[in-house]
Amino acid sequence: LNRKCFEVEFRAHVPDKKWTELDAAQHRAHTMRLLDSLEVIAREKRLKVARAILYMAQGTFEECSTEAEVQYWMRYNIFLLLDVGTFSALVELLNMEMDNSAACSSAVRKPAISLADSTDLRVLLNIMYLMVETIQQDDPADKPEWKIIRETFRAELGSPLFNNEPISVMLFSMVTKFCSGHAPHFPMKKVLLLLWKSILFTLGGFEQLQSIKVRKREELDLPPLPEDSIRVVRSMRAASPPASASDLIEQQQKRARREHKALIKQDNLDAFNEKDPYKADDSREDEDDNDDNDNSIEAETFPLERDEVMPPPIPHPLAERVSFPKGLPWAPKVREKDIENFLESSRSKFIGYTLGNDTNTVVGLPRPIHESIKTLKQHKYVSIAEIQIVKEEEFQKTPLSGGEEDVDMSATELLYQGILPSLPQYMIALLKILLAAAPTSKAKTDSINILADVLPEEMPTTVLQSMKLGVDVNRHKEIIVKAISAILLLLLKHFKLNHIYQFEYMAQHLVFANCIPLILKFFNQNIMSYITAKNSISVLDFPYCVVHELPELTAESLEAGDNNQFCWRNLFSCINLLRILNKLTKWKHSRTMMLVVFKSAPILKRALKVKQAMMQLYVLKLLKVQTKYLGRQWRKSNMKTMSAIYQKVRHRLNDDWAYGNDLDARPWDFQAEECALRANIERFNSRRYDKSHSNPEFLPVDNCLQSVLGQRVDLPEDFQINYDLWLEREVFSKPISWEELLQ
Repeated sequence: LNRKCFEVEFRAHVPDKKWTELDAAQHRAHTMRLLDSLEVIAREKRLKVARAILYMAQGTFEECSTEAEVQYWMRYNIFLLLDVGTFSALVELLNMEMDNSAACSSAVRKPAISLADSTDLRVLLNIMYLMVETIQQDDPADKPEWKIIRETFRAELGSPLFNNEPISVMLFSMVTKFCSGHAPHFPMKKVLLLLWKSILFTLGGFEQLQSIKVRKREELDLPPLPEDSIRVVRSMRAASPPASASDLIEQQQKRARREHKALIKQDNLDAFNEKDPYKADDSREDEDDNDDNDNSIEAETFPLERDEVMPPPIPHPLAERVSFPKGLPWAPKVREKDIENFLESSRSKFIGYTLGNDTNTVVGLPRPIHESIKTLKQHKYVSIAEIQIVKEEEFQKTPLSGGEEDVDMSATELLYQGILPSLPQYMIALLKILLAAAPTSKAKTDSINILADVLPEEMPTTVLQSMKLGVDVNRHKEIIVKAISAILLLLLKHFKLNHIYQFEYMAQHLVFANCIPLILKFFNQNIMSYITAKNSISVLDFPYCVVHELPELTAESLEAGDNNQFCWRNLFSCINLLRILNKLTKWKHSRTMMLVVFKSAPILKRALKVKQAMMQLYVLKLLKVQTKYLGRQWRKSNMKTMSAIYQKVRHRLNDDWAYGNDLDARPWDFQAEECALRANIERFNSRRYDKSHSNPEFLPVDNCLQSVLGQRVDLPEDFQINYDLWLEREVFSKPISWEELLQ
């Protein structure tokens, strides 16, 4: 359809040549023509032109014979479209469609919304998505002028250029409008994908986050990071999951059949492997996956779990090999507070008095304690957040002498300022959609309908059509989960780096909107089958489908699915959601207790079955924070999980996570903790962003008689009417002793 629209326009001007045969000037001229026609008033005509532009963004595929060619022309056409100003025209049209009250009211009245209700919106969002996604991918082969266009576009997207707000803020408002029920026809999947890619492009992904973090630490004169976490996680190995009781019985029967005479050791964690865990383990690369007979049994019971969910290893140059300290992947960390607590408890134990937060006086303490303190100080880690909190306290204490705060107007700062007024509504809306898209959700009558942009007008009539629609609906939901999980994680990470209280504000609203139980509910399913779900039809994927002849789709071929063993999309979503849960609960006692209260341990333990190192790491982190509250029996029966935590998660030197002797005797008061945090956040937000309520006490006073009397004061109307009465009462009837007054 897009191709036909393009060819009608194109043939009218260039009857005898192909698009790929024209030169740059002709390409540009035709693109400008299309852009001009996008301004027409007639809706039908506008849609046809938009489709022609979409065909260009899809790489004018009719004239290409390979996928690489399609991708080459996509990139070429998209830079051309961007250069002539297509994106701002699309934003204006999108705004117009968003405010199209006729479409909204007809959609609200319809009993069933289908694809037909959102055609115009979908075409516009498609072009915008293709543009953002193609341009955000950095290609070293790009021309220098393209590189300049790319950087300019990145800055424009993140700044309030298009209708006075960053593009992400406009998309967020579409999400809330959809969730409030005023615009049920909005194609949510496309909006969320565009929102995710816009945030990713304007703020940067994990690699950029890492470099911003390094730069900020340098600016604050903090020691460099002990390691690059991205690279450490990349080189981690997955551990085999703890076997369930039925598997153990099965294994015992098989062993008996084999008459295994030798001593049988407990089914070990792969990474342990007979070796001493404290030795630097450099032979990791050549270990085979079936290290010993015991594990090959497991291979028979779980054909899937034996394959680590890992891409083929990328051959790293030797310099890039991460050297592991003593078999543990992470350097241990200690907080200033931990050193203070340790010293205080040692002082009260050995000397009988305390010194407050003095971490240097060690008089009267025995020698081993001196050494402990030395070790703790060696591993002391000061985070950027701690410094930001201290600075904020100073600003609050000394609003006048503290001087003006120098706020760096980065893309993150601009986005925060844009979404600050309605941030709670945005978070609730995202979580509502996430709930509706989660595979564990039952279709309730009150939940929102997220399938508006996947259900056709005519419901399927044949088995094949309904199977295809089934796959499509599931794929659709998976993509929505993927986009929301990525949006939330990216925002949390960027806000945390930009200012800790921006992060806390967003995190707190997620917690208030029940994000913690929602994510646990999401994981309370068969995660193994979610990660191996085959909800895609690879022959229909773009650009494969436009270059190759489509084979005949049959119910059998759909049933068989493609031959990918894992669904990367779902693995990505799971890891993101686990990381969000970690971000929300880290160092927050009351939120950690929520994990315990919602019985997250068995849910998380089941998630360990997925043999992918990164996913296991974040599950183990979540188990580590609550281990001491799960009781001795749990720890006893989960020793394998305990040793996995010991091996894979960073150690906090005097953190008693495994035994729970100190068992945080303090009762956990969720409300008190959250209220204290909320007060800090509100003080920060009003100090930095609320210019109207600045304290009148601190405003400069005008002492000049001329200017004070010269100011025009608007008096209320009733005063003007009763002016004579006021004069009589306040002036004439009061005796004034002028002599005294003048003295």
